[in-house]
Amino acid sequence: MSTPQVPHQPPRSLRPMFDAAPLPTTVFGPQDITWWGTLGFMVIEGTTLAVGLSTYLYLWKNFSEWPPAPLREPGVLAPTLNLLLLLVTMLPMALAGRAAKRYDRDGSIRWLLVASLCSVGTLVLRFFEFKALNVRWDTNAYGSVVWFTLGIHTTLVITDLVECLVIAALFAFGPWEEKHFSDVDDSASYQYFLSLSYVVVFLVIFLLPRWG
Repeated sequence: MSTPQVPHQPPRSLRPMFDAAPLPTTVFGPQDITWWGTLGFMVIEGTTLAVGLSTYLYLWKNFSEWPPAPLREPGVLAPTLNLLLLLVTMLPMALAGRAAKRYDRDGSIRWLLVASLCSVGTLVLRFFEFKALNVRWDTNAYGSVVWFTLGIHTTLVITDLVECLVIAALFAFGPWEEKHFSDVDDSASYQYFLSLSYVVVFLVIFLLPRWG
């Protein structure tokens, strides 16, 4: 009986090996797994906003007047101011992202705090935006959908504010790691989504009824 042939195994020292030492420990953008997590969160929240806005438009086609009589059109002063503030907030977040890519801890803290102050201002103006809707959430379907859509966007503002403050606190008081710089850059991307998505909300809820 012949002896089975055992495949030749090269000595362990001769097997191909990959040296991971030269690879960077911190990466930005699509190379970073948390970037994909942030993107997924934006897709989920963007879908929620889209559901609210599509429901709003669906309800509109069932009424001859919009908002339904005897409701008044929503005011535009507070929403316009908030739109401008949200667009302005993209600047300090962009600067925070640039500072993070330079591994500039102090610069990241500074611009995160500036952006956080802008977000606080957004939340203050959001209170007046809800009043500018000129309808309670439980008045009718119109009231429910505008409060729902604006409320969802408000949760995004709060989420971004908390994230910025937490990262700034970690950088200021520790413990922080180099990977937190990529978190700053991800927060900047989220702020762009937050600000630009409100452009659509503003147009649909506050301007379209006046144009229609």
